[in-house]
Amino acid sequence: MKRVMFVCKKNSCRSQMAEGFARVLGKGKIHVTSSGLEASRVHPTAVQVMGEIGIDITRQTSKPLSDFVPEDYDIVISLCGCGVNLPEAWVMREVFEDWQLDDPDGQPLETFHRVRDEIKQRVAKLVEIAG
Repeated sequence: MKRVMFVCKKNSCRSQMAEGFARVLGKGKIHVTSSGLEASRVHPTAVQVMGEIGIDITRQTSKPLSDFVPEDYDIVISLCGCGVNLPEAWVMREVFEDWQLDDPDGQPLETFHRVRDEIKQRVAKLVEIAG
C-alpha cells in the first residue's frame, strides 16, 4: 500500500480536505497523512464544506511536517506551491507533485467549494494511479 503525504503551509484547509478525500476514496488502497510547514488548526469552513458532502474531518488535527520522516512516504503532494520550501528529501520521493491550488482561507464560501471539488478530482486520480 502506497503511503501519501499531503503538505501545505499551515495544514489548515487544502491538505486537510485532501486527507479527508484520500481516507474515503483511497480506503484500503493508500495510507494517508497530511501536515504543514507549520501546524495551525483545521479550518472550520474546511470542516463545514467537507461535511456538506458527507466527509467528516473533525477528528483530523494540524501537524507540522517536522514530526514526520520522508522515507516513510512514497508519494508527496504539495497543495500550495510550497514544494520549493520543502527539504530536498521530501521532494525526492517516488512521486512528488505540486498542485498549487488557491488558498480558500479568508475567501468566500464559493472558493472553499471550488477548491474542495478540485481537490476531490485530483485525489481520485491519485488513488487510481497509486492504488
